Amino acid sequence: MNAIDISHITKDYGSHKGIFDVSLSVKKGEVYGFLGPNGAGKTTTIRHLLGFLRPEKGSCRILGMDCFHEAAVIQKSLGYLAGEIAFPEDCTGDGLLRLLAEMKGIKDKSRMRELMELLELDPSGRVRKMSKGMKQKLGIVNAFMGNPEIVILDEPTSGLDPLMQNRFIELILEEKKKGTTVFMSSHLFEEVERTCERTAIIRQGEIAAIEDMEGLKKKRTRDYIITLDSKEAADALVLPGFSITRREGCQVTVAVKGDIPRLLSLLSECSVRDLQIHTQTLEEIFLHYYGGEKA
Repeated sequence: MNAIDISHITKDYGSHKGIFDVSLSVKKGEVYGFLGPNGAGKTTTIRHLLGFLRPEKGSCRILGMDCFHEAAVIQKSLGYLAGEIAFPEDCTGDGLLRLLAEMKGIKDKSRMRELMELLELDPSGRVRKMSKGMKQKLGIVNAFMGNPEIVILDEPTSGLDPLMQNRFIELILEEKKKGTTVFMSSHLFEEVERTCERTAIIRQGEIAAIEDMEGLKKKRTRDYIITLDSKEAADALVLPGFSITRREGCQVTVAVKGDIPRLLSLLSECSVRDLQIHTQTLEEIFLHYYGGEKA
């Protein structure tokens, strides 16, 4: 049994807003990314998983249970972080976490304390005075403090500074070792690259691709930016079997997927002054799914 099964779900809000025939599955213990620009349908899909929305077509299941009809049972083994956090403003962070722990039946607060220490969260202040980043930390602690079997995260590092984003990645890798299933929507490629095994890419409410992250990394090209001693030498440079993507002044850019020794052998016969390497990022790989749109 998969942890999550989404089968051909559709929710049409009109004007091609919503999600259309979305299907994906997440294995138990897998960290699964869900990438797309704002408005692509990530949050609508997640709301179906939480049982907040009933699909017009298709079905959503978590641990074999229907997400809409059996939402109350599913919630017992689920951690969730919303994309738009709306906590009660008048209580303290500490009071809020204790209330949420009581509602979830969490008696052992040790995991809560560990998470607060990891995220350097001081929960003593009132929620209404907390920054976006502080509220985000509260949400992350709430999602993980009960050691849930499955965690669903909607843009989890929104509002966090780079240090805390790295701490969050450490947390996901720790949960991965424990066998926790994590379904994470994001538009930050680094956190997906470092944590996920597979990623679904959603565009305009439809799944554009489902990619294995290791396979994607192997597809990366490297750009070798070669600086020669003159523009004439750059214009005359011929590299049989390699794709020259740009010539500008004394510089020539070559895209390489392998066969680096042969490239270096060819360059050894040229008047090379400098050689720089740019490795294609996952963001650059994914952009072709969006037709040049930034995620």
